[in-house]
Amino acid sequence: MTAANGTGVEIGDWPVAEEISEWIEIVAIGVISVAVVAAFVVGVGRVRTVGIASAVEGTKQVVGRGLLLGLDLLIAADVIRTVTLEPTLENVAALGLLVVVRTFLAWSLMVELHGRWPWQRTDPVGSGGPGVK
Repeated sequence: MTAANGTGVEIGDWPVAEEISEWIEIVAIGVISVAVVAAFVVGVGRVRTVGIASAVEGTKQVVGRGLLLGLDLLIAADVIRTVTLEPTLENVAALGLLVVVRTFLAWSLMVELHGRWPWQRTDPVGSGGPGVK
């Protein structure tokens, strides 16, 4: 299948897209790894000053944020790969399933980090918080 503009470039003939998606995956792995290591180092240091419970909570926050960013990057890499390299029905369906699973993981992390679903308001109605009437 050739492009509509007559360049002769075929779908799946984009080596730069494949390389970009691989680099995004490498960055995602790096982000998650750095977040875990940094959270552990900071958490161990905070145990003496704020106590173990607070240190564990802070560690979970840092790891969770790193996982959320890493999941977003992995989804971006999958979208680039599927759309530019092999946009078959099977690959698009697999991409859809990956996005659903990763979205569920991201929502679960949001609940763990913030104690609420992403679509819930920050200040419950009637809480008297800022911006609530």
